Amino acid sequence: MSATLKQPVLDDISKRIVELLQEDGRRPYAEIGREVGLSEAAARQRVQRMTEAGIIQIVAVTDPMQLGFNRMSMIGIRVTGDPRLIAEELTKITELAYVVVTLGTFDILVEAVCESDTHLLDLIATRIRTIPGITHTESLLYAGLYKDLYNWGTR
Repeated sequence: MSATLKQPVLDDISKRIVELLQEDGRRPYAEIGREVGLSEAAARQRVQRMTEAGIIQIVAVTDPMQLGFNRMSMIGIRVTGDPRLIAEELTKITELAYVVVTLGTFDILVEAVCESDTHLLDLIATRIRTIPGITHTESLLYAGLYKDLYNWGTR
């Protein structure tokens, strides 16, 4: 997902389709069509257009702990220079599930999903802190995940 300022325009039907898919990404197109007043084919085409435009992704959301990723951390990063360039470099690291440029205490926030504390330490010491321009990292270790939902709708 790129940090562009272009705002897609979705009509009420497309917004409702997004909401239905957020509730259940495996919902059949026929059911989506019935719910929004379209044919199965028209619902499928709308979903395909939104997917191709990068408006939506249909993915399986997992519980990292059940897959052996026992250490999650939000890492605040301070940099010199343009943080967008460093953020682009950070997107290449597979353990980072989330990379965002911020306008606060940190220049960049990343979410790391690792197998262990050793894995996290290695990630920070040898792959994050070695990127030119990074001057400081601060790790906030997750002690418990209480809410991780993607069904906030389209408003």
